[in-house]
Amino acid sequence: MRTVRDWFRDTTGGLPRAFWYLWTGTLVNRLGSFVLIFLAIYLTRERGFSDTQAGLVLGLWGVGGAVGTTVGGTLADRWGRRPTLLTAHLGAATMMLALGLARPLWAIAAGALLLGMFAEAARPAFGAMMVDVVPATDRLRAFSLNYWAINLGFACAAVLAGLAAQAGYLLLFVVDAATTLVTALIIFTRVKETRRATAPAGAKSGPAPAGAWRTILTDRVFLGFVVLNLFGALVFLQHISMLPITMGESGLSPATYGSVIALNGVLIVVGQLFVPRLIRGRNRSRVLALSAVVMGVGFGLTAFAEAAWFYGLTVLIWTVGEMLNSPSNATLIAELSPDELRGRYQGVLSLSWQVAGAAAPVLGGLVREHAGNAMLWLGCAVIGGLMAVAHLVSGPARERRAARLRPPAEPVVPVTAVRPPAPAVAEAAATTPAPTL
Repeated sequence: MRTVRDWFRDTTGGLPRAFWYLWTGTLVNRLGSFVLIFLAIYLTRERGFSDTQAGLVLGLWGVGGAVGTTVGGTLADRWGRRPTLLTAHLGAATMMLALGLARPLWAIAAGALLLGMFAEAARPAFGAMMVDVVPATDRLRAFSLNYWAINLGFACAAVLAGLAAQAGYLLLFVVDAATTLVTALIIFTRVKETRRATAPAGAKSGPAPAGAWRTILTDRVFLGFVVLNLFGALVFLQHISMLPITMGESGLSPATYGSVIALNGVLIVVGQLFVPRLIRGRNRSRVLALSAVVMGVGFGLTAFAEAAWFYGLTVLIWTVGEMLNSPSNATLIAELSPDELRGRYQGVLSLSWQVAGAAAPVLGGLVREHAGNAMLWLGCAVIGGLMAVAHLVSGPARERRAARLRPPAEPVVPVTAVRPPAPAVAEAAATTPAPTL
């Protein structure tokens, strides 16, 4: 019992109160994330639109998300994290209700575009605020806990959304809007603004905000990391687009796909809290390389799957890679971001996910159509291996960059003598102010 208590204290203890309010907001928001899960089904079955029209609406959601992450990152740095989050959440809640009440296709398409923009605009500000409030030494634990809350909420939302849909699809939009408003209320009442107007004392000052985008576009180390994240996302998002099609061709029902993919959330909820201890103190680039290999193997084995249990095994394998990737990825991007440009850097990383979300189903479909199903999944394995090599090669440059941006730690002076200091030295030590971090 004591071991469990010590583990729990080691995993959750010592984190700032502001982090736990953000964590709670994440959990509440994800518990109500109904709309995106059932939007395609709502459009085709409830509203009677064609698959092409539903795809157009979902694509516009992605386009809005790409705009939102870019604008949200800029506002988080210029305007502040807190007002950006509040505006994004209030706008998202409003557009969810509007989308649920819309009837013509053009109104639904416009609502999806604006909803994607507001919903994704919150991500860079939230990520920047998380980095602001959590010390560097605790970020691995903090991001792991937040990722755990995301998956717990999403797993529960999938079940709750099915129950809510039985009472009427409008309820999905109402509950999603309500939980978004609750998240906004938590941030408004409990979390103060975390953006610092100037860089902290002792930290190397970054570029002026006026040249922010020029700085980002010339930051080869950061952009290289974003490109690797893009390729990883292209592989990872195949589980949403091509995996259900592949399982359907194996004669498996949509319900079986739902059960198989639920293993992803279950494993993360059960195991993610143990990941920080597993990877703490290890080289991040090696952890990212290992995660790329594991994810590549998991998706690659899909080429040989036919039965539900085999598909479930592949999901469990690539989920382990996902669990290793997420906290290492989040802590690294936090250290690669200059303090005054943190929101924009978070926005660019989020943009890579938006691009992958739009491109993954298109590229996956083209590969399956022209090269075959096996080539798609074996290609994912090859991409995972190439990503692992790239992480190992680029890792030293990233760590050097992170070290340059890291504020200098206060030096620890060892005691080398037991004799009391001379009066003059003692007086000087007593009157000299302590260095600031």
